[in-house]
Amino acid sequence: MQIETKFHGTIEIEPAETWSFPKGLPGFEEETEFALLPIEGNNAFQVLQSTKQANTAFIVANPYTLTENYSFEIDESTIGLLEITKPKDVMVLGILSMKQPFEQSTINLQAPLIFQLHNKKVKQMIINDNRFEVRHPIGKGGN
Repeated sequence: MQIETKFHGTIEIEPAETWSFPKGLPGFEEETEFALLPIEGNNAFQVLQSTKQANTAFIVANPYTLTENYSFEIDESTIGLLEITKPKDVMVLGILSMKQPFEQSTINLQAPLIFQLHNKKVKQMIINDNRFEVRHPIGKGGN
């Protein structure tokens, strides 16, 4: 299927490559289907792109590679919604807020994206833990 994207123009993706947010993405509840797209020349970041709205796209990254001491428990409602049975079935990404200069960019550690790798379902889970910031500086040591 063809989709219009914010950063890649018009591209072709396979429907099997899309990710479903059963309850939408908070603030974008009508957006339920996304694709994870690479950023050329940058393996650390990806684009989470809506398949319906070109301007609905987020830069995402693995929070464990950008922070130290990040850990949390996935809540029961998320486990049930995503049908998680094993930890290895899960991928966690965080949404970044890109700034100029780049060193001022941040990652949202309070609302990680939980991906179920087998059924391609995703949920943004809110963590009520004051150790984690909504705007955690990228690369900031210790939480």
